[in-house]
Amino acid sequence: MYRAVTRDIEVTVKPRFLAERSSPQSGQYFWAYTIGITNRGRQAVQLKTRYWHITDATGRVQEVRGAGVVGEEPLLQPGDFYEYTSGVPLPTPSGFMAGSYGMITVTGEKFDIEIPAFSLDSSHAERTIN
Repeated sequence: MYRAVTRDIEVTVKPRFLAERSSPQSGQYFWAYTIGITNRGRQAVQLKTRYWHITDATGRVQEVRGAGVVGEEPLLQPGDFYEYTSGVPLPTPSGFMAGSYGMITVTGEKFDIEIPAFSLDSSHAERTIN
């Protein structure tokens, strides 16, 4: 599991390769990732935006920006936990992702929180040993 904490908000990520949704012969690889967000602070916050920086094994980068996550803009009271699962396709058998969520407090203060960088690995990735 990957973990980052920004301003008392913890983000965890659990990626997993989905062989049943992938087609290595066609250069299509698919991962699911489950994100957990815990508000460990003393103030309610709402997730308003997402930003992803996705890099495949050839170094090609995709940037994704949008409102909320999986169609929602969750409001997290102090102590609340929110979890969702999404997915990402790549044309290579490995890569990595990192990003941030745009948050807003109940008083209107906007700030970003880190999504930890995480590895996307499959059994199809080449392994080299020095």
